[in-house]
Amino acid sequence: MQQQYKLITTRILFGLFASHAGVAAAVPKMCPPGLEADAPTVPLSIEQADINGGALSFQQISNHGKSLFDARFNRCDGSGRPETTGGGDKRNMPSISEEGEPISAGQVDKLRTSAPDSDACSGCHAQPESGGAGDFVANVFVLAQTLDPVTLSVSPTRSNSRNTLGMHGSGPVEMLAREMTADLQSQRAGLGDGTHTLTTKGVNFKIKIVNGQVVESEGIDHDLIVKPFHQTGKVVSLREFSNNAMNHHHGMQAEERFDLNPAKGMDFDGDGVERELTIGDQTAISIWQAQLSTPVQVMPKKQEDRELVKQGEKVFDDVGCTSCHVPSMALNSRHFVEPNPYNPAGNCKSAQDGCPSYSFDMTKTGDKPRLEKGPKDTAIIRAYTDLKRHNLCDDENSPDPIRWFCNEQLAQGRPDQDGKPGAEFFLTRKLWDVGNTAPYGHRGDISTITEAILYHGGEARASRDAFAAKPVEDQRALVAFLKTLQIVSQKK
Repeated sequence: MQQQYKLITTRILFGLFASHAGVAAAVPKMCPPGLEADAPTVPLSIEQADINGGALSFQQISNHGKSLFDARFNRCDGSGRPETTGGGDKRNMPSISEEGEPISAGQVDKLRTSAPDSDACSGCHAQPESGGAGDFVANVFVLAQTLDPVTLSVSPTRSNSRNTLGMHGSGPVEMLAREMTADLQSQRAGLGDGTHTLTTKGVNFKIKIVNGQVVESEGIDHDLIVKPFHQTGKVVSLREFSNNAMNHHHGMQAEERFDLNPAKGMDFDGDGVERELTIGDQTAISIWQAQLSTPVQVMPKKQEDRELVKQGEKVFDDVGCTSCHVPSMALNSRHFVEPNPYNPAGNCKSAQDGCPSYSFDMTKTGDKPRLEKGPKDTAIIRAYTDLKRHNLCDDENSPDPIRWFCNEQLAQGRPDQDGKPGAEFFLTRKLWDVGNTAPYGHRGDISTITEAILYHGGEARASRDAFAAKPVEDQRALVAFLKTLQIVSQKK
């Protein structure tokens, strides 16, 4: 009888469930005992074998990924994690606490601080469309999800308050990071002890090697893997990002991280549902995010406004913003390839993990506007970032306890990373969508572009001061230029 409410592994012929995202072959879900009268929001999962065996078209895979991104998951889907933390560990103390003091027994289904805190990915990633950015009200309290017992506090001593970033253009960004990583690791191979400068895509990274090990690294972790996701650059890929977020925010657990892990096993979170997200599901949601439209520049119609934008672009360069917000970089390949070979444990990264590679040409496939073609098989990515972490704090702006980039108190990362606190070091923000993804800053507490610039310090102090010294006409022109960088969706 137990198998009646577990996932059925029988293959379903195309047509029976064709109304769901055009899935050709899939695995149905059923509700746990007591909820049989209801139904899951996403009734079918897909198998990785169908993706790589050609049973599913690109559009079917992408559509399924979108259905997962937009779904408001319920208990029948596997929503909730009553016995585990958002970090994926078993709870030892299933209770709610206020500043460490238990006030009631039991794990609540939803909690704004330690989570689960959301029903759907699109509940936060919504501006200007699904997959986009989020308002301040959608902030996440990073690191609170790992606490046991959970916390009701939003104090910066318990978590880092972070605003939701847009995912448009994330396919090209992930591939850019992969190419930079391969380049850096190739340069590092064979280097002896000492201080070295590695350069990739025109971006410099200083490292120090002692006894053959990288012990210091500027703007990157010691493993020399460029991590383009999260505001402090701690996540390698869309797949890792999605696996983390599904468990953290929704209590939806990926089988590659839980069910197939001998140390965890089936239904590790104790909610009565197994294989909540198959390997194929997570490939689909990664592919859908990777194929989202690429942000572009939208020029105004009036000639005088266009001239102002051109002036602003020049001012942007003159004050030194382009030293970190690099306007464009070249991609050696136009293809997005899933999975990422640099993924950490718990995330598929090769055929040996059950994830044979799947790829598509980002200049020919996906939502429009698409990635810009370059010469031969290359592409141009105009993301306005160097994918490097920088210190944005100094004595002039660090005393402010609420705003700016100096308010975080907790370090975020894995043991092999550089251990620098997130309070100071942030990945250079991609600006190619800045024109319609307000608010600004890592907390989303900055309402204007001008403030966002003026709150820079540390490594950006000289550029910030140069902007502040400009006449208001030049400042207005620079802001006008940045407002032309937008997410513009032209569906297929």
